[in-house]
Amino acid sequence: MALVLLTALSLPLYPTFNAWSSYHGKVYQPTERDYRQSVYRQNLRKIYHHNYHTNSSWMMSVNAFADMTAPEFRARYVRGYFKRSYRPNEYSFEWNTTALPTSVDWTTKGAVTPVKNQQECGSCWAFSTTGAVEGAWFLANHSLSSLSEQQLVDCSTAQGNQGCNGGLMDYGFQYVINNKGLGSEAAYPYTATGPNACKKVASVAKITSFTDVPTNSQLALMTAIAQQPVSVAVEADQDSFQFYSSGVMTKTCGTSLDHGVLAVGYGSLGGQDYYKVKNSWGSSWGDSGYILLGRGSSFGSSGQCGIQMDPSYPVV
Repeated sequence: MALVLLTALSLPLYPTFNAWSSYHGKVYQPTERDYRQSVYRQNLRKIYHHNYHTNSSWMMSVNAFADMTAPEFRARYVRGYFKRSYRPNEYSFEWNTTALPTSVDWTTKGAVTPVKNQQECGSCWAFSTTGAVEGAWFLANHSLSSLSEQQLVDCSTAQGNQGCNGGLMDYGFQYVINNKGLGSEAAYPYTATGPNACKKVASVAKITSFTDVPTNSQLALMTAIAQQPVSVAVEADQDSFQFYSSGVMTKTCGTSLDHGVLAVGYGSLGGQDYYKVKNSWGSSWGDSGYILLGRGSSFGSSGQCGIQMDPSYPVV
């Protein structure tokens, strides 16, 4: 359906609240609608100001999160990553002693499944885990299979994960190792609930181990990404993430890791180096479900949004 453009607030090219809420299938209680409209208009002004008055290298959009305040957004979508201090498997990382390629994009090589949607469940860690295992399995000369996040949500509590209440990608990798594989999305579909009772399904992809990439190192993370898609964590509780739509995001966004995602490449755009990251908020968010995070020394050893702080990848 076509969206009706908003002109009453002198913000052309943006939809009215009625058009936006209808387009996204939003349903409100009568007592809530006025409040959501006021939040929407506040966010609209923020997005308009950023896009037309900051001369930024990246853009925001009026997406499905535009009726949420920042605290609401954090509570619903950015609560799935466990912070940790112990990284046991860095010993197995192999540093690159040759020149790295200038750019990498595993989405163009058939190693990345379509963008998925975790919904209002703190299971980002599970989506990062499956994405990394999907890529590793494909690059070991197998067909690309969409793997089950719900199996991880329901079945990996013994490894330390807590379903929709959060987890770690390494805990997810350990479950795949212990279980001798992971089932397909089709066999064990996602419900955005749990942990529920664990079901037994046939495994379609397996790993033998996983590696923790040395922390706070651009060279180490680029070396890992040049090899395969890599699980990473970021701080995603800022409006720069909530409304991101395109370009290389360079705004300061913190290093308090709270969200698991998948690094699928790196490169440069308009003279700005970036990491390409697959998110799990659906393809209508961001740049078809992806975000380009700034890369380089100006972002410090932690990397933009902390992306260089806790990377890891599975080994088939």
